[in-house]
Amino acid sequence: MTVTTHIDRARTRVRTEQDAVARKREAFETFADRVAALSTDPTPSATPGITATAGPTPPRESGGTDRCHTVRTAFAETIRPHSVVDADDSEPLLVTIRTEFTDAIAVALAPTTDASFTAELKEAVLAETRVRRAEAEMLARALDHERTRLDDAADAVDRITAWIADADETPLLDLGFDALRARHETLSTHRERCQELAETRQAFLRDTTGGTRVEIGHRKLVPYLYDDFPVDHPVLSTVARLDAACAACQRNVRDHLVRRV
Repeated sequence: MTVTTHIDRARTRVRTEQDAVARKREAFETFADRVAALSTDPTPSATPGITATAGPTPPRESGGTDRCHTVRTAFAETIRPHSVVDADDSEPLLVTIRTEFTDAIAVALAPTTDASFTAELKEAVLAETRVRRAEAEMLARALDHERTRLDDAADAVDRITAWIADADETPLLDLGFDALRARHETLSTHRERCQELAETRQAFLRDTTGGTRVEIGHRKLVPYLYDDFPVDHPVLSTVARLDAACAACQRNVRDHLVRRV
C-alpha cells in the first residue's frame, strides 16, 4: 500500500523550487556577463544628475542612453522572467528592477533620468547582482539541506507505514500472547522513532544555512516553501499523525494482552 503524505508533497515542492532557483542563478550570471561587457561614460567632477550611489553624475549622452537601455533589456530578458510569478505579469520593468536591486539603481537606469552609464553605475549594478546571486546560491544550499531532511524523514515514515500495513493483514485475534507482546514492543520502537524525527526536525528549524554575509533561517524557509499547504509544518504534522496511529494500534494490542492474562 502506498500512502502519500505531506512530506511527499513537500519533497515535490522542494524539487520544483530547486529547479527555479537554479534557473535564476543562471539568469544572474548571464545578466552580469552582459553588463560587464558594456563600456562606460567618463565621470566629470561635478555635473547634475542621479546615480545608484546618489552622487553627482553627468547628463546622459546618447551612448550612455543606449547602454542604460541595453542594461534594462538584459534585465528583462534574463532576470525578470524569474522574478515575477507570472511571465505575462504586467508589472513595470523598473518596479521589478527596484525589487531585485535598489531604488537608486532603478532610478539611475530609468529612461527619464538624466544620468550617464558611468563606471560607478556599472559597478553598482554588478555589485547588486553579485549580492542577489549569492543569496540565490545560499537559498540553493538551504533547499539541498531541506531536501536531504525530507528524504530521511520520508524513508523513516515509509518504513513504519509499511510495517503497519503488513501487520494489519493479521487480525489481533489470530495472534498469541508472545506475538502480541512483540507487536506492542515494535510499536513502542516506532513511536520512539517518531519522537526522534520530531526532535530532529525542531533542531533543523532552529538552525540556519549560510555564513556571516548571507544567511537563511530555516524557520523562514518553511513558510516560504509551504505557504499554500494545508499544514504549516509538513514533517511535524506527518510524524504527529503517524505517532497517533501507532498509539492507537498500541492501545488495541494492549487491550488484547490484558484480556489474555
